[in-house]
Amino acid sequence: MKKMDDLMDKPCSDCGKSLEKKMITQEFEREGVKIQLSGLKAWVCKGCGETYFKPGGADKVANAANSLFELARIEEQHKGAIVAKLN
Repeated sequence: MKKMDDLMDKPCSDCGKSLEKKMITQEFEREGVKIQLSGLKAWVCKGCGETYFKPGGADKVANAANSLFELARIEEQHKGAIVAKLN
């Protein structure tokens, strides 16, 4: 993980401020269904809040959210929220 930590020593590509490693929550909504993924490791800009994941991380988050949306569709849970917490 040292290589990734070195990469995150670079400033934010949007505003140039520094990044800090944090555990975050991301929320998504589709067709009235809300998905919340919490406990995600990310680097967040101290200035503008832009979020960075290690390479491939954003795709994994999107795949997890899409899987939960599919579960909600199959189970006909069209209203309400689904929460997934990572430890």
